[in-house]
Amino acid sequence: MEPIRVVERRAGTVESVHRVHAVAVRDGEVVASAGDPGFVTFFRSSAKPLQALQLVRARPDLDERLVAIACASHRAEPEQIQAVRDLLAAGGATEDDLELGLQEGRPPERIYHNCSGKHAGMLAVCRARGWPTEGYRLPEHPLQQAILDEVTVAADATPATGTDHCSVVTFALPLVRMAAALSRLPELDGGERIAAAMQAHPQLIGGEGSLDTQLMQSAPGWLAKGGAEGLLCGIAPDGAGFALKTEDGAFRALGPALSSFFGLDEFARLPVENSRGEEVAEVVVG
Repeated sequence: MEPIRVVERRAGTVESVHRVHAVAVRDGEVVASAGDPGFVTFFRSSAKPLQALQLVRARPDLDERLVAIACASHRAEPEQIQAVRDLLAAGGATEDDLELGLQEGRPPERIYHNCSGKHAGMLAVCRARGWPTEGYRLPEHPLQQAILDEVTVAADATPATGTDHCSVVTFALPLVRMAAALSRLPELDGGERIAAAMQAHPQLIGGEGSLDTQLMQSAPGWLAKGGAEGLLCGIAPDGAGFALKTEDGAFRALGPALSSFFGLDEFARLPVENSRGEEVAEVVVG
């Protein structure tokens, strides 16, 4: 089956074309696909629900808000930054302990990086387990080794690894294995708690304009987490894990592709505005 074709159309003329690969897995079986379910890419931030498993096991006392921000790729909205500060405090850490850099276009403080919640959660795990906090981001650190084991078990596959933009380990897998891993999240120790926290606080996960936040807010029962380079993973209300990947890394194609793949009309059309706020084009399946 061909990938989902998403275009930007301006005044009736197609300007750009994006190819989106998609797969859904339920009870270990592929139940729907478009394009190549075996397309290999990095899990990037879509792996955050799995990366947070160590946190909820080490700190069962954390409230849902702090669990949610550990799974977030936030937009530095005030509520999100306060949640990161609270998670750092709960873990006995400070912003100086965060082993990530500054993010272009954001205030020059590490806490404003969109992965600061994940890093705050990792520091909390290290404190709780008695692991060193220095170097927690490195592949040889016991935390990263434990997370690699989590992903391997959930995906039932051994991923290749690389370094994510925020400096921690990221995992390369076929889309079908990513979808399978997410489908198993509720069965994993702590997984139900992570899913519940994300669904209870979708505004923390991405923020204004983020597709994962919009999906969880508008369609109850869905779990979603975006990742860099045009990736969206999650769990449908029927328990199917899913993974969608834009071949060229364009995020704007994901909403229309999601709509086509699952029949979610709300995301079928993305309007494109000019600098005056006038609609001049659209991104749609076509």
